[in-house]
Amino acid sequence: MPYVTVATQANQPVDLYYEVQGTGKPVVLIHGWPLSGRAWEKQVPALVDAGFQVITYDRRGFGESSKPWEGYDYDTLAQDLKALMDALDLQDATIIGHSMGGGEVARYLGQYGSERVSKAVLSSAVPPYLFKADDNPDGGMQEEDVKKFLDGVSGDRIAFLNDFTKDFFTPKDGKLLVSKPLRLYNREIAAFASPKATYECVKSFSYTDFREDLKAFDVPTLVIHGDADAIVPIEVSGQRSHDMIADSQLHIVEGGPHGINVTHAKEFNRVLIDFLKA
Repeated sequence: MPYVTVATQANQPVDLYYEVQGTGKPVVLIHGWPLSGRAWEKQVPALVDAGFQVITYDRRGFGESSKPWEGYDYDTLAQDLKALMDALDLQDATIIGHSMGGGEVARYLGQYGSERVSKAVLSSAVPPYLFKADDNPDGGMQEEDVKKFLDGVSGDRIAFLNDFTKDFFTPKDGKLLVSKPLRLYNREIAAFASPKATYECVKSFSYTDFREDLKAFDVPTLVIHGDADAIVPIEVSGQRSHDMIADSQLHIVEGGPHGINVTHAKEFNRVLIDFLKA
């Protein structure tokens, strides 16, 4: 199994598990919370068939990667992404982040620039800034919302994840758009993540301000978001990111919940591949 060591903590290596499939221009897929690289199952074959090299990896604390006690802030997570891209010597890459993974895309470009990157994609992503603050009145998360997540994860985590995966694949005011076995599969992926990582990442995606990072975007960017996303509503995230990124295009998936790469995979893949080939 391929791993890359990205850091050392408590005298132990922090290793990221990754997979590389196909050949061609590289596409790096960064999964959302609280899943793993397996979340991109519907995208990998479509991208390989379209002539791209596809790199998936598990964020630290999730999937098959190391589960250190610390390092779940976005500066560290973006540093992990950089270490992976440097180790694989990726050039002319597209970096694609879903949900929490969109934060890594934003912070990577904000901190390290686009030397290795030619395009970016924000999919149901958390930028520009989820938390509703005095200087961010358009944010969607308030303190009680964050507390609900943290209490759920620190309490009966599996029950919380069971409900969360329902919301993940259910449009606002709609019905679950995937089968029960598929939903439970995603619950199991989330269940075996580090509880500490699952908890700490809630604070990271809730409280991190990416507005300055978005100003650094100097590559063509696709923002793709469902208009019925009940977890990260488009009006507080995708639409605002599109408005802030000069060279960006917005594709709205009608009736799309948070997990549009699964529930609307054909539309998602078509729009994504058209963007990559443009």
